[in-house]
Amino acid sequence: MNIDYLVREPENISSETPILFMLHGYGSNEQDLFSFRETLPKDWIIVSFRAPRSTQFEGYSWYDIDFTNPELFVHVDQAQESLQSVLHSMLSIINHYGITEGKTHLCGFSQGGILCYSLALQYPDMFNYVACLSSYPEEKLLKNMVKDKKKLEGLRFFISHGTDDAVIPLEWGRKAADLLYDLGCYFTFREYMSGHGVNQKNYIDLMDFFSK
Repeated sequence: MNIDYLVREPENISSETPILFMLHGYGSNEQDLFSFRETLPKDWIIVSFRAPRSTQFEGYSWYDIDFTNPELFVHVDQAQESLQSVLHSMLSIINHYGITEGKTHLCGFSQGGILCYSLALQYPDMFNYVACLSSYPEEKLLKNMVKDKKKLEGLRFFISHGTDDAVIPLEWGRKAADLLYDLGCYFTFREYMSGHGVNQKNYIDLMDFFSK
């Protein structure tokens, strides 16, 4: 599947230019997280993907969700297909810009964050900063998770979740802290007085994470 995306390019691009890939949540689109670009580092390439599947109200998704059945909250085959498409697109874009030394970062919200966990923990050599917002690590998409602490040491996670999230329960989000601790990963886990979204304090902390 070809994946559409928006891109913000810095004035100068070299083999060492960092690149950030953004994956939106269910029912949203590539414009959503792309709005963060104004406060992200000016020397980064920012790429915001549009998920390949259509949803109601002109939105998009990485895979279908059956909200009436917890067992079908993740359509595994569709999710795996999206993961491979995203990975292929990332490699193609990195190659297009000739980035051989620059670091690659991830930012995902909700369903997009679920994919970010899967990408980072299955291909840790590819990534550095990883922000997963209002999300959780889905075991069904982590079958090939790397457990070698040496290979995982380059990852830096920022995990945030709303205490009143009615879409993805806070308890699910907290699983990330347990998992990343067991893997020996560097991570920050923060809870905010909010629902399924990113409030101002969350946003400020996220920008601080990416500016380090």
